[in-house]
Amino acid sequence: MTNTTGFLGHPKGLTTLFFTEMWERMSYYGMRAILILFMTTEVAKEGLGLDIATAGAVYGLYTASVYLLSLPGGWVADNLIGQRKAIWYGGILIMVGHIVLAIPGSPLIFFLGLGFVAFGTGFLKPNISSIVGDLYPEGGARRDAGFSIFYMGINLGSFLGYLIIPYLGEKINWHLGFGFAAIGMLIGLIQYKLTEKNLGEAGIQPKAKEVSSKSNPLATIGTVGIFVIGILLLQYFGIINLTSAVGVARATGILIVAITLTYFAYILIAGGLTSTEKKRVGIIFLLFIGAAMFWSGFEQAGSSLNLFARDYTDRFIFGWEMPTGWLQTVNPLMIILFAPLVGALWVKLAARNLNPSIPLKFAFGLLLLAAGFMMMVFAARIVTEGGKAGMFWLVITYFLHSVGELTLSPVGLSATTKLAPKKYYSQMMGIWFVATALGNLFAGLFAGNFNPENVQEMPNLFLSVVSVSVGAGIVFIIISPFTKKWIGDIK
Repeated sequence: MTNTTGFLGHPKGLTTLFFTEMWERMSYYGMRAILILFMTTEVAKEGLGLDIATAGAVYGLYTASVYLLSLPGGWVADNLIGQRKAIWYGGILIMVGHIVLAIPGSPLIFFLGLGFVAFGTGFLKPNISSIVGDLYPEGGARRDAGFSIFYMGINLGSFLGYLIIPYLGEKINWHLGFGFAAIGMLIGLIQYKLTEKNLGEAGIQPKAKEVSSKSNPLATIGTVGIFVIGILLLQYFGIINLTSAVGVARATGILIVAITLTYFAYILIAGGLTSTEKKRVGIIFLLFIGAAMFWSGFEQAGSSLNLFARDYTDRFIFGWEMPTGWLQTVNPLMIILFAPLVGALWVKLAARNLNPSIPLKFAFGLLLLAAGFMMMVFAARIVTEGGKAGMFWLVITYFLHSVGELTLSPVGLSATTKLAPKKYYSQMMGIWFVATALGNLFAGLFAGNFNPENVQEMPNLFLSVVSVSVGAGIVFIIISPFTKKWIGDIK
């Protein structure tokens, strides 16, 4: 572990992780901003020509896979290679995936590229966050502030990605946009190797070896087997239709929920945890539910809201139509501006013993998500009257979602690193990203409900998100006082 300090008194290793994550997120979010647009563009215009329902399902499956694979990625790091190597190999796979996407060809080549990116991100995402937590063994509000700074790296990267790749993809050539994402990941890998020494010993030793314990690899193999068998059973009984992307996406959602519940049950019953550790895992489970609900609304930025921006939003400025993806720059820009302020706010409130509890912060995030979608209800009503909505509505929506993200996501990341039992450390980080996977999958399926022939239904679609988010926020407010004993002395 390194004790050297850098920016604002934080460990120097935070700078290494900041820029590694920045370039990785530049490639991921920039590519994601044009993904559903490329899939729904006619073949004659060099797109895939998929219908909205299928494209939404594929989008949801891909973005869910990116985070779902964090669970096996965390297991490999915990038990075999350590977090540092997992980050390196994951970055290489991501770069290869974007190179494949840059090659014009059949849909099979396109899906192969998505697979490489998904597997690579599964290695990189949970493990880079785990090392951020390792840099702050003392925990407390300083670790929360460190995660907020790290979160700035995520959003600086996504801002650059949203700014550059949609322009290249939409205005010049789709595959040129995908290719630029590969360049971004290459820069991130070079930076990581050159500054890796700043991390000291953090992330070298697999966590399971640190506690002289090994997770059973049969558990991971069994999980994959259950997933496959479950899909086949759902098909056999006619619950899903594997011949359609929508059917596969729905089956995946059902099985993610089932496997997650089974995993938590296994950890709590047979995971060899103490009573205190079981209570803390219980808190992680509650945060998992809240995060999944939040991301199912938030991640519509790349699906339903992206389609709304393309088809129903006036994007002309002085006669020039801006790329659709540029509107998504609002989110990372707001995070960059407000992340230091929110991080400092938590530290100041903690100094006065007024820092809100973790569930209460989650409630704030969910209620702000609802407020953002209420703006979209008003925007959709303009469309039902035959007009196009102004960009202002999406800007306000993304602003509210961004503030909500700051009260929930970095706090959830930090809380998971503090609450997770040591021998399941990266696996718990993987579980955190499984919540994101579930949210992304639901967001893709929701986008499939966008029917260009029935715009009258759009206000009700957005209003349904408002209702669910408000209800979830109220539940987290109610349970907040009852979770203090389970959290214990974790700050």
